[in-house]
Amino acid sequence: MSPGAAVEPLSRLSRVFAVHKPVGWTSADVVRKIRAVLCTEMRSRGAQVKLRSIKLGHGGTLDCRAAGVLVLGLGKGTKQLHNLLNTTQKRYIAEGLLGKATDTYDTGGEITEEKHFDHITEDTFRQTMDTFRGEQMQVAPIYSALKVGGERMSDRVRRGETVEPKPPRPVVVHSLELLSFNPPHFQLAVTCGAGFYVRSLVHDLGHAVDSCAHMTSLCRVQQGLFTLQQALPLERWTLPDIEAAVHI
Repeated sequence: MSPGAAVEPLSRLSRVFAVHKPVGWTSADVVRKIRAVLCTEMRSRGAQVKLRSIKLGHGGTLDCRAAGVLVLGLGKGTKQLHNLLNTTQKRYIAEGLLGKATDTYDTGGEITEEKHFDHITEDTFRQTMDTFRGEQMQVAPIYSALKVGGERMSDRVRRGETVEPKPPRPVVVHSLELLSFNPPHFQLAVTCGAGFYVRSLVHDLGHAVDSCAHMTSLCRVQQGLFTLQQALPLERWTLPDIEAAVHI
């Protein structure tokens, strides 16, 4: 087999596909892993491929502590990621805990506030949720990938620097459902647009019901056309599976 013939499958895969990102992996970790898999498997087919020559990117960061759909672009497919990031809806299943707030708005941070929650009824919680649907102005967590001076805010905070929150940004909540309410635990289904932080929603909901809250788990179950059922689990991050999963 000639090197050119062996590389041809990668050219044919210049599309987008989705993987199921595990909890504990960063989006960059996934890109590095998939790139290494493609490089190794292409070399096993006789291709003279260098790791850095494989063009691969993701269509929207998913927090390290979150799981679920992560859309990847391979080759010319990377050019489609901008539209995926900015125009497609995303759907999440989130779990939260009333009575405690953290500085990261999730389980990875330090507790910053504790308040009673026994006054909150399911009806009160549902009525409060109504105010979070539609177009909103949202303040992103300072522990986020948003950048200040070319660096992630979270990196600056972890170095001990004082970082001011960015001004509120316009976001859209297309749908917000209460799946379960068993205080202090609750579960939400959220469909939202670009730039939305589910952690901020949980944090803000806690204050809106005269208590506080933080997010305990998050799973992205859909991004645009890609659902969790279509996303390749870790054990299927192989070239044949990717070949079968690419979406035009």
